[in-house]
Amino acid sequence: MARVFLNLVISVFFSSALAADEKSLQLASPLALEAIESRTVSSVIDGDTLVLDDGREVRLTGIQAPKLPLGRRNFPSWPLASEAKIALEDLTAGQDVNLHTDGNGQDRYRRVLAHLVRTDGAWLQRKMIGLGLARVYTFSDNRRLANALLVAEREARKSRVGIWSLKYYAVRSADPSLLAKDYGSFQLIEGTVSDVAQVRSRIYLNFGEDYRTDFTISIDRSAWPLFKEVGLDPLSLADQQVRVRGWVKDFNGPLVDVSHPEQIEMLP
Repeated sequence: MARVFLNLVISVFFSSALAADEKSLQLASPLALEAIESRTVSSVIDGDTLVLDDGREVRLTGIQAPKLPLGRRNFPSWPLASEAKIALEDLTAGQDVNLHTDGNGQDRYRRVLAHLVRTDGAWLQRKMIGLGLARVYTFSDNRRLANALLVAEREARKSRVGIWSLKYYAVRSADPSLLAKDYGSFQLIEGTVSDVAQVRSRIYLNFGEDYRTDFTISIDRSAWPLFKEVGLDPLSLADQQVRVRGWVKDFNGPLVDVSHPEQIEMLP
């Protein structure tokens, strides 16, 4: 009886996930978002940041390209950072672009946050991910095109192009002993959820028998409505294989804070 009930729960979850995927197909392009304005690209700072002809900096929302030091002391250049900058220069040289907003329109550095589409229809975020020169990197207030970008990322990773050919960017195992070297970095991590617990205002997805040392995903109460919105109940994820993306911190072993459901991908 318990097995039948479990199969029913899993069936309901994946039906909800498919409905969410169908909804995401309606948001497979920035054209579904509000258009802000059209400008000309003046220069490129790195693989995900550029300057418009009016002097404003634009951060390409939804992606993270390999980072350059850009004047930061003791900050090593990430592998393929220069190549990512060159690729974005090639994509935007002398080009006019349309800016489309997705939620919050400015970051704490006062950079414009936008999806950029050239006048020929090329979506710059999608292009950079397709080249294997960026990863999907979303926030709770800039996430509406996440699923379309995740599809592109999976294709690039499968083809092992760009960053996906390098161990530096490889998807990590949820083994806490292997993740210890990744504290303070943004990673993609795969594993099977062994236990789920709700402790006051947080849900914890544990990937081992000892929550004090294993890898853990932490989901704050503020994110729960977003999970409900897409039909994903974090409390139902025990024994499920998932991939999570986020910054790895040291808190009772390696931990990733999740603020929105697109950070978690269900695996077969």
